[in-house]
Amino acid sequence: MIKRTLFFGNPAYLSTKNEQLLVSYPDKDQESKTVAIEDIGVIVIENQQITITNGLLEKLIYNNVAIINCDQQHMPIGLLMPLSGHSEQTERFKHQINASLPLKKNLWQQTISAKITNQAGLLKEKGIPARKMELWAKEVTSGDSLNHESRAAVYYWSKLFGDENFSRSQKGLAPNNLLNYGYAILRGITARALVSSGMLPTLGIFHRNKYNAYCLADDIMEPYRPYVDLIVSHIVETEDNYDELTVELKKQLLSIASIDVQLDGKSSPLMVAMSRTTNSLYECFEGSSRRILYPVYV
Repeated sequence: MIKRTLFFGNPAYLSTKNEQLLVSYPDKDQESKTVAIEDIGVIVIENQQITITNGLLEKLIYNNVAIINCDQQHMPIGLLMPLSGHSEQTERFKHQINASLPLKKNLWQQTISAKITNQAGLLKEKGIPARKMELWAKEVTSGDSLNHESRAAVYYWSKLFGDENFSRSQKGLAPNNLLNYGYAILRGITARALVSSGMLPTLGIFHRNKYNAYCLADDIMEPYRPYVDLIVSHIVETEDNYDELTVELKKQLLSIASIDVQLDGKSSPLMVAMSRTTNSLYECFEGSSRRILYPVYV
């Protein structure tokens, strides 16, 4: 079942009634709305004048909803996740924690190879030569010791938006603002799937910054980034002004959860595919598989 992504950008009071999320507004003439909690996958809370009850939070957490809150600049800054997301959580934590270094290096090799392959797929779809990217994807070594990810990124970002001088940066000029927002949502989707699969989003296979609470999410989302890039490139090609993140632009970026991807020969919404990816990752940690299932951009 496809889970919904809800965005709240105006003042509202969020509560629960009859297993439904109830949305009430300060303007008493504005009709209240309800959404079945079991249908929700991600909630983005942006407006500073939104109130949410603890009763609703409890039900959202029990249903493994990723709750993302934003700062005064309307950028995602927080992610609320359940402490317990799987019935075998303790056992799964042990397998994750005890994963060997050679295994993690192999998993990172698969991850970067899949990322570069998908970046190449997006470039080819836009009629941009990507033969170099395809070769680099095949040449990724254990742990990406030769740093093919960085080499591919230089070429990719210089071509994707038709601007040889574009530089990917957290605080860079537009469309970096669009990429930052889209990646933040993707990160929440990834963390949600990891928790559902009984793993700690904190303990990565490559990322290990001690200040980062979502190292594993940052690892596993890498091959999915080109799907955010697809949406951003469409905005760049069709919108006259994207220096400011409008509500309409955010709606386009929030569609990332339902965009169709090809995984293991089957088409499914990205949020569903992400759950299959994280489950395959656990099988690698547990020892029953050596392959992570990642989508292929076609």
